[in-house]
Amino acid sequence: MLSEWTVSGNCQRKILRMGSSTTTPCNNCFSYSRYTKKFHMPSLGLALVLLVSLVSPTSSCTKQEKTSLLQLLAELSQDGGLTTSWRHDTDCCTWEGITCNQDRKVTDVSLASRGLEGPISPFFGNLTGLLRLNLSRNLLSGGLPLELVSSSSILVLDISFNRLTEGLSELPSSTPAQPLQVLNISSNLLTGILPSTTWEVMKSLVVLNASSNRFTGQIPTTPCVSAPSFAVLELSFNQLSGNIPPGLSNCLVLKLLGAGYNKLSGTLPDEIARSPR
Repeated sequence: MLSEWTVSGNCQRKILRMGSSTTTPCNNCFSYSRYTKKFHMPSLGLALVLLVSLVSPTSSCTKQEKTSLLQLLAELSQDGGLTTSWRHDTDCCTWEGITCNQDRKVTDVSLASRGLEGPISPFFGNLTGLLRLNLSRNLLSGGLPLELVSSSSILVLDISFNRLTEGLSELPSSTPAQPLQVLNISSNLLTGILPSTTWEVMKSLVVLNASSNRFTGQIPTTPCVSAPSFAVLELSFNQLSGNIPPGLSNCLVLKLLGAGYNKLSGTLPDEIARSPR
């Protein structure tokens, strides 16, 4: 792997070019042909009936999940044409951008680059089996609902390249540990400080990309202690101030630190400069 340090003014930035991976959602759809020919062998006809009964889906997505998806769709001022697919009289597991597991629970919502406008609905929090939510590259506005940050199921949350404003909500330290691994909130208009107690409960966090926003305050070091697998911290192009904290050296598996184009001062701490990472 190739790494390098770049300096802009008084800001230092360590960059590691890393590969990327993609996942392909499972396809749980079945198709059947219709038989019109009469068979004169009862045993064969019975076998066909039994076979179809074994492999046919016996249920659709839950009423709660369908209702939640329709409610969040109704809150959008521009829905990107989703209304043609998201209809009340159809199984929401067949809707565009929706993936379900074998239990017919929604696991993936992928609506990137759909021209969606309006707020991000807190009804996403009602999707109790949701693992990945991608709303990137739309025109979504408002704040980031606490229901998403505090979700007990979401592993990957990508809302980058939108028009989100306001600040990030502070989660109480008594909040149970959250499973979130990747949080990408880059290229928005988010303000305020990066809340410290929120990172305390993100014990599975691996990637935090909050670059190209309007965050103020200091670089957080809490993930270095609370999340042992924390590897990527990208905070470039914000309004962060103060020194680069020596506590970042506690990020034992940190591979990328982006802090350029902020209002940082001082020099790079020796603890970080001597790090073999």
